[in-house]
Amino acid sequence: MNKKIALWGILILAFALLPLFIKSNYLLGVLIVIGLYTIIVIGLGILMGYAGQVSFGHAAFFGMGSYTVAVLTTACHWPTIPALIASLILPGLVAAIIGGPTLKLRELYLALATLAFGILVHILFNELKGITGGPSGMTGIPYLSIGGLVFDRDIKFYYLVWVTVLLVSLAVHNLIHSRMGRAMRAIRESEHASETSGIDTAGLKLQAFVFSAVLAGLAGGLYAFYVTFVSPSPFGFHTSVQFVLMAVVGGLGTFWGPLLGAGLVVALGEVLRWAIPLVIPGAGGEYQIIFFGIILMLIMVIKPEGLGAITDLFKKPRVEEVQ
Repeated sequence: MNKKIALWGILILAFALLPLFIKSNYLLGVLIVIGLYTIIVIGLGILMGYAGQVSFGHAAFFGMGSYTVAVLTTACHWPTIPALIASLILPGLVAAIIGGPTLKLRELYLALATLAFGILVHILFNELKGITGGPSGMTGIPYLSIGGLVFDRDIKFYYLVWVTVLLVSLAVHNLIHSRMGRAMRAIRESEHASETSGIDTAGLKLQAFVFSAVLAGLAGGLYAFYVTFVSPSPFGFHTSVQFVLMAVVGGLGTFWGPLLGAGLVVALGEVLRWAIPLVIPGAGGEYQIIFFGIILMLIMVIKPEGLGAITDLFKKPRVEEVQ
């Protein structure tokens, strides 16, 4: 226990001091995006790694959170905190409505249903021009303010996002070690056996789905306050696939998986965007996709259980008594 507390202290101190050594707003921006994506992948980790359900539509909930903040602060002139709270509520309500019939589907059909939902919402973001601004998006979103503190600089937003990541991580850690968490793991292993043992599988799957949507909405609301501009392009199908990829590469059902998965995928994309034109002059985006896929494939071949399982190497092995 003391070692765990010491490790937590070192990590928190490292994240707290990191911005003091980073003079580039670009790098701070990358770290902020990693933090926002980590929040989403934590929710997906609960849904996929514990409840055993897959979703290719979480970019839609991410976008709902962003557009909720954009509409309420610019068109309705809401204060920023109520708008941020609303960015959690709307995705949660939508998930509760669609989750009932959708989560009755199994495996491939569930994936296709969430994919169709994500595509539909993305189309609505583009077509509802009177509300969302259409493809041009919405501008004029104010900076988030809490009391007299205005998050108008990257370094301020960095601390806000990573404190949020810490709080969400601790909440989820307590959740997965609770009775509800054990029940969700049972569903993942065998839904039929869970039902026969009296577990409300439908209710737990719906709760996990709603919880993951709420976290995606939270990240979306924070994202809108960070960029102060929202358009449909960041909320398409490719983003949903990216979120699932982060969850799988990080390691489903692991504590550190969301952070490691989001960090690797975002950082790898940025490095390839910078490095490929230097190595292959005139290379287009297709080369980035090819190398991106090859590297991630190699990672999954070498570590199929995900990067989060690397932490098992630091655990003290149990020594069984030999009678």
